[in-house]
This record gives sequence, structure tokens and C-alpha cells, in this order.
Amino acid sequence: MALSAKMLLRQGQSLVMTPQLLQAIKLLQYSSVELAAFVEEELERNPLLERAEEGPDPTPTGIDAAAEAQSGEMATDFSTDPVEADWGASQLAVSSEGLAESLGTEVENAFDADRDLSPAVEQNKLEAMGLSDSAWSGVGGGESTGEASNIEAYVAGQSTLADHLGEQLALATDDPVERMIGLAVIDAIDEAGYLRESAEEIADRLGASLERVEKVIGLVQTFEPTGIGARDLAECLALQLRELDRFDPAMQAMIANLPLVARRDLPALRKLCGVDDEDIKDMLAEIRRLDPKPGRAFGGAPIQPVAPDVIVRAARDGSWVIELNSEALPRVLVNQTYAATVSRNKPGGDEDKTFLSQCLQTANWLTKSLEQRARTILKVSTEIVRRQDAFLAEGVEHLRPLNLKNIADAVGLHESTVSRVTSNKYMATPRGLFELKYFFTASIAAHGGGDAHSAEAVRFKIKQMIDAEAADAILSDDAIVERLKAQDIDIARRTVAKYRESLRIPSSVERRREKQGSASF
Repeated sequence: MALSAKMLLRQGQSLVMTPQLLQAIKLLQYSSVELAAFVEEELERNPLLERAEEGPDPTPTGIDAAAEAQSGEMATDFSTDPVEADWGASQLAVSSEGLAESLGTEVENAFDADRDLSPAVEQNKLEAMGLSDSAWSGVGGGESTGEASNIEAYVAGQSTLADHLGEQLALATDDPVERMIGLAVIDAIDEAGYLRESAEEIADRLGASLERVEKVIGLVQTFEPTGIGARDLAECLALQLRELDRFDPAMQAMIANLPLVARRDLPALRKLCGVDDEDIKDMLAEIRRLDPKPGRAFGGAPIQPVAPDVIVRAARDGSWVIELNSEALPRVLVNQTYAATVSRNKPGGDEDKTFLSQCLQTANWLTKSLEQRARTILKVSTEIVRRQDAFLAEGVEHLRPLNLKNIADAVGLHESTVSRVTSNKYMATPRGLFELKYFFTASIAAHGGGDAHSAEAVRFKIKQMIDAEAADAILSDDAIVERLKAQDIDIARRTVAKYRESLRIPSSVERRREKQGSASF
């Protein structure tokens, strides 16, 4: 068979993921914090982008103009007030007549009679004393720059756990080697106050002897707060009990058997500790007064507050008003005037024209993508509120089963798009602040064939039953299943156990021991 070259014409379809399309997909799933950071980077990178409030034209346009026209309010000019206008001016009158007129009194009543009010004389006096205007330019309310002083700059910084331990280390030893090892130990302590790196690992990393590392760990464990630097809970409690001089043999036996304490197995604890019931109760009460996480008093990394993307409030007619949170939406504009001016006055070379064209294209794409993102979030949130209106009105028990396909079919979007929209987005409702993913729950069939129940609502019912149980009538998982079937909820025992464990609720045996032990105190 002879080989030959041929030209064939074929028609086909393929999806091309352009960089802008990839970025639009990422933009849709960004949280409000990530979106603000991304827009800030684009503002620094693109000279044709600017914040909406920083535009040179003070005339409101678009949404701002519509809002102002709808409000019907008119600005009032207070510039005719002589006192406010004069004292608010950038320069005050310094002549005797001007001051007398503005103050409403004679100059002698407000200033020394022999004082020269000439600005030149006053400036010469200040310079002679080394107190010129330049020396005071950074003091006061920032009149020289037109900006108010930053009060946050004078707020004392919060001391961290590492700083607190480092200060004690500097006072505890003057040996540079021990200080180096001590800083490595402090760096390995987590926010709760526990040492998360073994002595062997620290010794290998620093090239120090294991004995010296153990010695420094023991030194750090003497620091405040008591219990810091422990490797586990038992060592943390032991350090605090030694500080209180209460680590006797009976307490040592109890600390060595903390699983029995967690299960409240009092007969086994009495046997191991060799004490009676009264002593066991006192020992347990003493352990409760200890701090299992001594480092939490210093806090951890700063918590980023969650800003809702959507706000839902009740209307007077009983419906729900859904609106986007304007504070969480970055507002950017494309400076078309600047782009036209640069293009007209500075044509430059091909590279400059290409750069300007790319900046204009990117700016237009970003503004359209932000608008499309806002519309999509509002559309999905509106449908969620429509389907979960019973939850907003009545509470968690009335949460309905919902999945991504239900919302996607209703709003005409793909399930993956709905998933991106609901990721890291929050809705402020009269019931509290919830992530949009919270409203999507699995379905549990009804026992009598009626409407299905939401898994979150069933989990809430289980918690209510366990919270209301008495010490002498602890509900087993089988008993909870029977009660749920009486409420027309068809659920298996293993599902109840799974939901109970997800709520961090112990088993019926452990709950019985705990409640009976608490009742005996």
C-alpha cells in the first residue's frame, strides 16, 4: 500500500478552556475574602481598573444614581454658617479685625494683649526654640497630610504564647545552647499548649544530645501557664497537680487510667486507686478544675470574621426579601476615558498597544464576571430560600431534603456550577448565619410513605431526645429508632448511631454512668 499525503476537511465540536474561562470558574467559587484579595491584585496590576468610590467623576451613575434618585433626598449646604465655615476653612484669619469678627469678641479677651499675631514673627519664635512646623508635622490630627491619625497604630499588640514562653526562657537560663534548644521546643508547642514534636526529633534536628533536650523540655514545663509543654493529656494534668502538691499515689493511679475516668467507671477506679467513694468524688472534682488546654488563654491565629454574601429578612407580607450584601462585593470600574486618552496621545510601539489592549480586555472581563457572579449567587440563594422557607419560619425541624440537582434544574444551571456557587458562601437569616451548603441535606424516607425528612432535622430530633432523657431512663439507639418511627421517620439503628457519633454524643452506657455519677455529687 502506497503512502501519500491527503487533505481532509472534518467538522467537530470541542470545549476549549481559555485562561479567562478558567479564571471565571475560579472567580465563581471564591469566598468574599478571596475575591477581595484577587480584585486588589488586579487593581494593582491593571492601570485601567479603579474602585468605584475612587472615580474622578463625582456625578453618580448606574446603581448609585438610581439609589440617589429613588431616595429623593437633597443635600443641604451649611456653608452659610459663619462660625462653622470659618473654623472649618483651611486657613484662619490672623488679623485683629478678622479674629474679632469670627470670635465675636475683642482680641484682648482671647489672646494676650502684648502678643504679636504676625505669622512671620510666630514662625521665627518657633524656629528659635526648635519647634518649627516641620518638627510637628507628624503630631496631632495629621493636618499637614489631610489625613486623620491612625488610632489602630497605637493599640498594643496581643502577646502570643510563644512570646510569653520566650520571655520566661530568657530569664530562666543564660546558656546560649539551652536557649537555642528552648526556642526550638517552644516553636514545637501548639496553640493548646502541647509539645507536638518528640525529644528525639528535636535532638536530631539540632544536633544536640537527648539528655540536654529532655532537660530543657523539663525547664519549659515549669513555665506559666502550668501544664505547658506536655506531650499528652495525662502529663498536662500531672504537671498541674504537682504544682498544687496533689499528685499523690492515688491521683497518679487515676491519671494513669484516664479512659476509665472518661467512662466514669467508678468501681474500677476505686479498686485501682485504693480509696472509698467519697475520695473518688473529690479526686474527680479536682481533675475537673484543671485546664486540659493551658495554651488557649493566649488564643491562636486571628480569626477572620465571616461576612455574609446574602442577607435574608422577613417582609411585612410574610414573604422573604433576599438581597446581596453590598459590603462583601468589590466594586470596580473600567476607566474608559483614561484608556482613550492614552491610546490617542501616546500610541507608542506594538508592545505598548498590545499591553493597553490586554488591560482593557481584562478589565472589561472582570467587571462582567463580577456582575455575572453576583447574579448567579442571588439566583441560587433565592431558590434555596424558596425551598427552605419552612426552616426560616419554624426552625431546624422543618428543614427539607435538598440536593444540588434540585437547585440546578430549577435555575437552569449545571450541578457543578451550583456546587461552586454554594462553596464558601454564607447567608444571614433570622435563624442565624449559615453556609449555603448547610441547606443541602440527605433524604430519609417516611415510615408511612409520606414526605421525606431531612437528615439534619432527624439529627436535631435525636439530640433533643438525648438532652431530655433522665438519669434513670437513658435511651438506647434501639429506643431512639422506635421513637423516630412513631414520628413517621424510617431510620436504621446504624444510622442513629452514626448521627449520634457525629454529634459527639457518647453511647447509652457512657451516658448512664456520667449522669448517675453527676447525680450522686
